[in-house]
Amino acid sequence: MTDGPPIDPRSQVSPRPPGGARAPDPRAAVPPSPPVGARTSPPRRRIGLPGLTPTRFFLLVALVGSIAYLTWAFTVRDPSQLPMMAAGAAVVGIVFSVIALAGVVEVVRSARRGAGGRSFVAALFGGIAAMIALGCFAAAIVLGQLS
Repeated sequence: MTDGPPIDPRSQVSPRPPGGARAPDPRAAVPPSPPVGARTSPPRRRIGLPGLTPTRFFLLVALVGSIAYLTWAFTVRDPSQLPMMAAGAAVVGIVFSVIALAGVVEVVRSARRGAGGRSFVAALFGGIAAMIALGCFAAAIVLGQLS
């Protein structure tokens, strides 16, 4: 008997071909992945309106609905008119705040892609949306104090 570990009686299969040379690595044919943030294809030029995403649809519905409510509140002639106008102005301010936040996100995304013009336009419209939001919040505060 031997003092070493027992020998496995099963036949052993070598991963090498019969000549003893190593087989080519199948992973060697795969090209390395591009670095994070690198462009993988040339940018496409789009003509026309941007696509309607779920976020844009939600903001459009919220904007139209809140402005319609605020317009309706202007036409009501009873003691609850001022509180309704204050609530409507607050909701319009919230919607424009979200639009301004979406503008900030678009500024960062387009700046990372190197689209300076798109980043500038997004910053411009986001800033306008932020000013409208602050004006709506101020109107909501004043109308709330009057009621």
